[in-house]
Amino acid sequence: MDLKRFGIEKSELIYENPLASEKDIQDFVLEGSAVTSFPQGRLRLENALSAAQGQKANYVLWCPKDFPSDVYIEWNFWPVKEPGLAILFFAAKGKNGEDLFDSSLAPRTGEYPLYHHGDINAFHVSYFRRKEEDERAFHTCNLRKSYGFHLVAQGGDPIPDVADAKGPYKAAVLKYKNTVRFFVNDLETFCFVDDGETYGPLLNDGKIGFRQLAPMIGEYADLKVYAL
Repeated sequence: MDLKRFGIEKSELIYENPLASEKDIQDFVLEGSAVTSFPQGRLRLENALSAAQGQKANYVLWCPKDFPSDVYIEWNFWPVKEPGLAILFFAAKGKNGEDLFDSSLAPRTGEYPLYHHGDINAFHVSYFRRKEEDERAFHTCNLRKSYGFHLVAQGGDPIPDVADAKGPYKAAVLKYKNTVRFFVNDLETFCFVDDGETYGPLLNDGKIGFRQLAPMIGEYADLKVYAL
């Protein structure tokens, strides 16, 4: 994507992961129970526990790297099975600036409240939301900011249902200064300008992680992170 239209003159690729085999995620951290596989040469995520167990069946797979505050993150996504939804956490760290995996933080096991009303701050963008009846009828991408469950931005989701999906769909987050934008195949779906007060202080550097809501199955490849 040409980032110059957003006033960004320079970017540097600082992380690249094809997510093509088990060795590519050997250092990733899984919270909760999930099955990872690579049947198409790309990372497939699916729940290991029955969706009937509710939040206990959900999970987060964290990239172990820390990334700076101003970043452009992109990855390829394929929806395989619905219902469910996919989330990317970013700028994630302890509420007092601790590393996300600091032993002083409460354990996290995949249940969503631990991520929005626990010991961490983060942005979380949800897309391919096919959970409730209204979400399946009217597709949106949502941005939440935590600590708290603040819905700070929302826009239409252009990804079709599984029956019509082909993929890959390039999903991307642009976090620059106090602005967060989300794109699918370079189409901007929302833009959030954070005043650093209404929903808490500005979030800066931190980790990124993939989350899915059971029983969804999704596939991921070509994760790239650029410093701006």
